[in-house]
Amino acid sequence: MVIPARLGAFRVLWLFAVFEAVCLLDTGMLFPRESSSREVKELNGRWDFRADKSPNRNQGFDKAWYKIRLAETGPVIDMPVPASYNDITQDPTLRDFIGWVWYEREVVVPSRWIADEGTRVVLRVGSAHYYSVVWVNGVKVTEHNGGHLPFEAEIGSLIRKDPTQPCRITIAVNNTLTLDTLPPGNIQHMDDRTKYPDGFFVQNIYFDFFNYAGIHRSVLLYTTPKVYVDDITVVTDFLDNTGLVYYKVSVQGAATATLNVTLMDKNARCVASSSGPSGVLKVVDVNLWWPYLMHENPAYLYSMEVRLMATDGRSTYEDVYTLPVGIRTVNVTSTQFLINNKPFYFHGVNKHEDSDIRGKGFDWPLIVKDFNLLKWLGANSFRTSHYPYAEEILQMCDRHGIVVIDECPGVGIKDIRSFGNSSLTHHLAVMDELVSRDKNHASVVMWSVANEPAAEMPPADFYFKTLIKHTKALDPTRPVTFITDSNYARDRGAPYVDVICVNSYFSWYHDPGHLEVIPIQLKSQFENWYGKYQKPIIQSEYGADAVAGLHSDPPVMFSEEYQKAVLQSYHNVLDQKRKQYVIGELIWNFADFMTVQGITRVVGNKKGIFTRERQPKAAAFILKERYWRLANETGRLPFWTKYPCSF
Repeated sequence: MVIPARLGAFRVLWLFAVFEAVCLLDTGMLFPRESSSREVKELNGRWDFRADKSPNRNQGFDKAWYKIRLAETGPVIDMPVPASYNDITQDPTLRDFIGWVWYEREVVVPSRWIADEGTRVVLRVGSAHYYSVVWVNGVKVTEHNGGHLPFEAEIGSLIRKDPTQPCRITIAVNNTLTLDTLPPGNIQHMDDRTKYPDGFFVQNIYFDFFNYAGIHRSVLLYTTPKVYVDDITVVTDFLDNTGLVYYKVSVQGAATATLNVTLMDKNARCVASSSGPSGVLKVVDVNLWWPYLMHENPAYLYSMEVRLMATDGRSTYEDVYTLPVGIRTVNVTSTQFLINNKPFYFHGVNKHEDSDIRGKGFDWPLIVKDFNLLKWLGANSFRTSHYPYAEEILQMCDRHGIVVIDECPGVGIKDIRSFGNSSLTHHLAVMDELVSRDKNHASVVMWSVANEPAAEMPPADFYFKTLIKHTKALDPTRPVTFITDSNYARDRGAPYVDVICVNSYFSWYHDPGHLEVIPIQLKSQFENWYGKYQKPIIQSEYGADAVAGLHSDPPVMFSEEYQKAVLQSYHNVLDQKRKQYVIGELIWNFADFMTVQGITRVVGNKKGIFTRERQPKAAAFILKERYWRLANETGRLPFWTKYPCSF
């Protein structure tokens, strides 16, 4: 993707056309925020929990567990929400459980929510893995296919049927992966009774992280008026010192409504205003949103307040929603990635939502710790490998200037049957949800539609051509990529992406133990990919496992010294190629993380530069020195950040 150059009126017309091109979901997915017209009630904490361990995992549906209190159906245990259920108990069968699990909680709904029929009451689940069905007081209200993304249902009319009855929320979640899910997998039944017990089966997966399951993000009740702001889309630009915020507001519940849109700076001072469902806000002497370490005033956010007024003849409704807005542009040339027309070099990490006990469960202390480590490291970016992260994490990126490559759960697409129509249809729907959720984050600069698919297979051509074209139609303002480890000459997705992202592990998975091959093979990799496609390249993964505290000289695999040597060898080549067409490097991985049990993994993947407990290995200090040096070369830093001795 190459956004039109700064051609004044032509560019303005192009940006207006962007709104006409956007074809997102029928309803919005705004993050729930409290305001004078909206309230939010968190339902996190202890829930009743029961795994359906019947042979077909379907007893809960056959006996309609949702119709009565879950504790009346059989034994229940305490389960925290949000959290993966796998590591909470001492039960090994629950740690590796595949199938339906059931959650339930009774909630006290504020009486004013029930009494006011002009108030919508919405139940929202931040994410659950992977297929979910939700009931309220025994009545099904919604279902959702896929993890990592939110879903919701309006339940006001249901809870008003009997205001004296508690609001009993039941959520059934199934973590089974098939060839049509994202990520894909398949169930393999072992029928040889001389080797396996009756009913024995395994879940095969094609990705290298533990298949954590459960309700992983917050469950909320929130309110809006009957007439409400359903969705907001913003696209930003600037001309000289004037910022431009093109906005579009979607309203539900009324055919007509009065809208007032106000953009405020950090001091709550109005800098621009407008009215109507769409328009442009012009900001004089604009403060642009800059990445961390690229500017002395990074991550500047304005607040866009949308105020709605409507009447239905009997009642008047007012809704207020405030959206953080960072004004910045993104563009790609054949050799550069530009943010605000300045070359940007990704020096960052790949991560996982993973921690001890909680699994993939959302955890504020861990998130804040990770951001402190990112800034200590001098990292300016990360990729949401290999799935969308929590919305709160992207909000932190907006606030701190950490640039994001936003990746969908398209990891492990290895079987040719996963390139069929049903898989593609689901993949397109996931991209719809992802773009709808994350489109307004200034930190999100690129979409990644897959990680290491079998892109050399013939069906991959149509699959990725369709998928990437669809994603660009959803959001023409951001480049699109997918992460490849294929042979450059046979990759069927590369012709359609805007940026080439390549994973390689020379001297680890290939020629293990031979550090001397890295300079030759890495140089050849870059020259082959650029020579064929003439597109900028990110080294999207590289690294080596290191067991913390294991030392060896000369370096041997799994020692901290070997991990350091691999990084240094890669860095020597990257320093040559970043002067030409390499636009970034993302280490694999930020921290050690859990994987399935296997002979190649000893209690997880150890490629982290930090341990799972967030303690640094020797490689972290190598990377810290490099990233701060890169920031000093490519950014515009104040004096005190050039020598971060306080770290």
